[in-house]
Amino acid sequence: MKITRLRTALVQIPFDPPIGLGGPAVLRASGLVLVFVESDQGVTGEGLVFTFNGQRMAVLDAMVKSFEPLLAGLDPQHSGTFMMRAWSDLRTYGSSGIAALCLAGVECALWDLRAKLLGVNVARMLGACRTVIPAYQSSELWVSLSRDELQRSAAEQVSAGYRAMKMRLIGDIPQDVARVRAVREAIGPDILLMADANQKLTVPLALRLGRMLEEFNLTWFEEPVPAHDHAGEAQIAAALDTPIASGESVYTSRGAFEMLQQRSCDVLMPDLLRMGGPSEFIKAAHLAEAFNIPVSNHTYPEMSIGLLAAIPNVNFLECMPWVSAVYQQRVELDGQGRAVVSARPGWGFDFDPAAIKRYSVA
Repeated sequence: MKITRLRTALVQIPFDPPIGLGGPAVLRASGLVLVFVESDQGVTGEGLVFTFNGQRMAVLDAMVKSFEPLLAGLDPQHSGTFMMRAWSDLRTYGSSGIAALCLAGVECALWDLRAKLLGVNVARMLGACRTVIPAYQSSELWVSLSRDELQRSAAEQVSAGYRAMKMRLIGDIPQDVARVRAVREAIGPDILLMADANQKLTVPLALRLGRMLEEFNLTWFEEPVPAHDHAGEAQIAAALDTPIASGESVYTSRGAFEMLQQRSCDVLMPDLLRMGGPSEFIKAAHLAEAFNIPVSNHTYPEMSIGLLAAIPNVNFLECMPWVSAVYQQRVELDGQGRAVVSARPGWGFDFDPAAIKRYSVA
């Protein structure tokens, strides 16, 4: 049993409408380097690398393909061997940025291949803890919406079966308080609500806003200050009753460990790609468990759900459909706002050839 080939496909999925984050930043599309690792058993593993607006896709594609010599001829059940070789090979380039993102895409494909060859879902390959995970809707309540639009959208998410959702904050205290109040009024006291500042605030402003938002019983206050300011995050986490969620912007489990050591968050949110792949994601989750900190994912629900299902200290699956259009299957809810863990082999979600053709780019 051996790996015969690594290949890629480039796709770009437009956002309709584009997503405004406040200021000049506008998200117009998901750019994806789809990764395929083929075996002599006729089974192929699938992973991906993500970039906003299709930026630097050629660079990402070239970096992914550079790993093929480390894969060719390898037994796919020895994916750990590949990871040791790859991290050593990347020593000159560091363990963050494009190097980590592209390595993650390859390891995701390797894990998918390994689980498919075993005929089990990744969650069961790891030793699943659960078959359902509380899910929250993360893709609707943007800063570009008016208060009335926020209320309508929030109500629609409740009707769609979600029992938790996340909204984004503008960074203006009076407006943010009014907008959070509007959403809370629309969904009532029993639906869980998270608020994400997307790193817009200073520590004093985050403390002031956080105290003013405590009456709305937020499930968490996410990334209030720039992600590199772990000391500032720790100061905010210590001062507020509302839990602080962070971690999506750090690389590898060592980045997560630094946050945990400084008590920078009450909820750790590792990003599967920035972690460098599922191995480092799982390591970060275990480190968080040692600090009695719950774990949620950042985006990529189709792959993250299988990992979260095997993590004892998980609290939520983030449902962000930025890459969902490229899959044949969708994450399903169970009627109680929980995402159902697939029993299908591999990640449980397969790329859709028709979607790849539709969104293909040169």
